[in-house]
Amino acid sequence: MQAAAPTLVQAADVLAGTNSLMLITDPNGVVLEAAGDAHTVHAGMDIALMQGGRWTETDAGTNGIGTALAIGGPVMVHAGEHYCEGIKGWSCAGAPIRDPLNGDIVGILDISAKRGQSSARILALAVMTASQIEQRLTRQVEVQHLRLMEMGLEHSQRHAGDDLIAIDAFGRIVYTSRLAQKVLSEKFGTDLPDLRRGMQILDDYGKPLRHVVPGLPRDWLRPLMADGELGGHLLVIPARSQRRPLPVSPVHDVSEPVRSQFDCIVGESDCIRHSIAMARRIAPLHVPVLVEGESGVGKELFARAIHGESKVAQGPFVAFNCGAVSKELIASELFGYVRGAFTGASSDGRVGRFEEANGGTLCLDEIGELSLELQPYLLRVLEEGVVYRVGDSKPRRVNARIVAMTNRDLRAEVAAGRFRLDLFHRLSVTAVEVPPLRARAGDISRLIDYFNPRIADRHGRQPVRFTAAALARMENYSWPGNVRELRNVVERSVLFAQDDIADVDVLPREIEQHGIFHTSDLAQVPVREAVPESGEQQAIDHAIRMARGNLSAAAVTLGVSRSTLYRKMGQYGMRRISPIEIGHAFMVAGG
Repeated sequence: MQAAAPTLVQAADVLAGTNSLMLITDPNGVVLEAAGDAHTVHAGMDIALMQGGRWTETDAGTNGIGTALAIGGPVMVHAGEHYCEGIKGWSCAGAPIRDPLNGDIVGILDISAKRGQSSARILALAVMTASQIEQRLTRQVEVQHLRLMEMGLEHSQRHAGDDLIAIDAFGRIVYTSRLAQKVLSEKFGTDLPDLRRGMQILDDYGKPLRHVVPGLPRDWLRPLMADGELGGHLLVIPARSQRRPLPVSPVHDVSEPVRSQFDCIVGESDCIRHSIAMARRIAPLHVPVLVEGESGVGKELFARAIHGESKVAQGPFVAFNCGAVSKELIASELFGYVRGAFTGASSDGRVGRFEEANGGTLCLDEIGELSLELQPYLLRVLEEGVVYRVGDSKPRRVNARIVAMTNRDLRAEVAAGRFRLDLFHRLSVTAVEVPPLRARAGDISRLIDYFNPRIADRHGRQPVRFTAAALARMENYSWPGNVRELRNVVERSVLFAQDDIADVDVLPREIEQHGIFHTSDLAQVPVREAVPESGEQQAIDHAIRMARGNLSAAAVTLGVSRSTLYRKMGQYGMRRISPIEIGHAFMVAGG
């Protein structure tokens, strides 16, 4: 009905004085809405040409609605051709409205007129109007599927290696990663078409699944909510190493050896080459390293490359996100705990991340999120090389190289009293700053060329060819989400390009319309209070503005969760303002 709503609104004006009315039905021939000439709409109520009327051929014999359903095409039923006596004074033209994906009839557009109207004219009008509704349906489906895709990409950023299948709210497969079908076939003996037929997706009220592929773990199916409504499902097939009953921690990754090296860092701009050269000089030194840069610039790639050329390259690389665990649990995650240390603790205790990284590298992401209460404990490990598990007084010696990463200005955090000065000095013995993508002249096209074939191969598709116009928009865009955002845009282009050609219309709106702002589109956009801006704050503000105030979309652009975005907005004193205030702000900015 959403796609038909504009048509029904216009029908009252277009059909006024024509003795005609317009009906929209469901695929079962039940009238959902009626609109048109007021007198004719009233007259139609006497013969069930109204909301709730049922007009299949089984119920009413030959008629515009039922016969169009029966033959699957447009039809004109004039006067005495009707089966029911009460409608023999009418001419009725019915045209099917089809699902843009599978071609199924989802409804009938019917124009019914009292005798005397031109049959050919109202049939042509019915066919044209049904086509317009189908075009709106197509655009709606594209938007819905794009949102599902973006939600899937957000998941893939957090859980690299998982195979994904996105399914819309009607059980239709939107996209799959390259190995997903093979994994399902091997494990459950089913292919993707069978999966689509077998699944009964949640209804609008979010009730449990009634049927899934036999043996498919239910925790592999995750609902995708859009604006509070069910948009579809994400079928997440965990990475092969994680396909076991026990849950895997989402905040750390252990691998040995790490294959990412400095040669894998794409870019020839002066600033990125300078950062690489600095990191190469630092890598062999067994001292802490602070890697600084905005969200999405590739800090962990630098951290892994530093590990790969360090003296502990043969040891493990353990990545841990300090911002992904509550402050109540972070001590036990970092330092481990012994049996009975706290309620809910494992009976066998647990090794902490420092001990896991012994003989290798411990990469601490979002180090600026570490609470003041825990910072002294981290400082002690750095200075003494020992850890104490929670609930234990026994010191345990560890020898792990620390690489800390942050998108905050830690100097400002120290000045604000949120980060210890002594810990900052200890972590920043050596430091590398990874530049934002907007500062890397010439690297955008290189990164596109790097990502394009790899992403296409992963999805079993051909690399796309970007038009000159699309490349120009991408080159001129400021990329607040940096390399991560660029990679997402390339992936989106690979998946949605027509005939392997990516033009401007495939790009996200903020890139397609870069530099175009309309006050009416910016309602409820958060704005900054009068505080000094950090690079991170600028990126957040820009992402939210380019997303037209949609915080979920802004979070995807920035590569963070919505909860992290909300927390950072609170940290920087960012608030929501009314459209009137936004308009005033833009008028002031414009002079």
